[in-house]
Amino acid sequence: MQHLDPEALSLFALDEPMDAGSADHLRSCPECTAEVAALRRAVNAARTVPDTGGLEAPGANVWEAIHRQLRLTDEVAADPLGPARGQDAAEGKSPSEEPRPAARPAEKPGSKVTWLRRPVTWLAAAAAAVVIAAGVVVAVNRTSPPVTLASAQLEPLARFTATGSATVTESGDGSRSIEVRLNKAEAGGYQEVWLIAPDLSRLVSLGIMNSSSGRFDVPAGLDLSSYPIVDVSDEPLDGNPAHSSVSIVRGTLSS
Repeated sequence: MQHLDPEALSLFALDEPMDAGSADHLRSCPECTAEVAALRRAVNAARTVPDTGGLEAPGANVWEAIHRQLRLTDEVAADPLGPARGQDAAEGKSPSEEPRPAARPAEKPGSKVTWLRRPVTWLAAAAAAVVIAAGVVVAVNRTSPPVTLASAQLEPLARFTATGSATVTESGDGSRSIEVRLNKAEAGGYQEVWLIAPDLSRLVSLGIMNSSSGRFDVPAGLDLSSYPIVDVSDEPLDGNPAHSSVSIVRGTLSS
């Protein structure tokens, strides 16, 4: 599904009107709806006038960094707090003191009132910054390659001749999986993948492998050093969940 772009999500969070197609997508896409809701909370927080008595005004470099990161136009390049900061310095006030409202000259019809747009600019920048931060996290999670923790060569047992491999990897979120590959499928019934203790007294089923390869989640908290043996069994269609005692291939994981 093609999701809405971050700029559109930011505008929706600011209660800007949207076209019919975007509105339909937002109604049917939980992911985009959740992002708009999160951005709207940030916008509402920004619109709420806090107690700024103990706060210091940000330096000019803050707006410069935001302007550069968001690639805003030259029209809004000036620091919105610059004039107020300069006035405080001239009057000997600290940045945390509330400035006295100054009378503004009347604007001519058709002229641009940039000071009226600055709050919207800050809100849009804050919302867009949230989108960028979320996008970076999602991009890192999606693009970070998994780390290989252990692997094993799988050798045939008894009357079987298949060979293969097993590889355990860990994703960026800490979840682990094991990929099993065989050069052919030889089960008379169906194949089931197991992790087994060294003394063969304990075992954990990872699931059924319907082809010559498969990827299976490793249960969270399972100590692979206690279950290092990877086993692919030939299971009959008898409804019995226990291991059939007929193994096609087997190998021991090592890091």
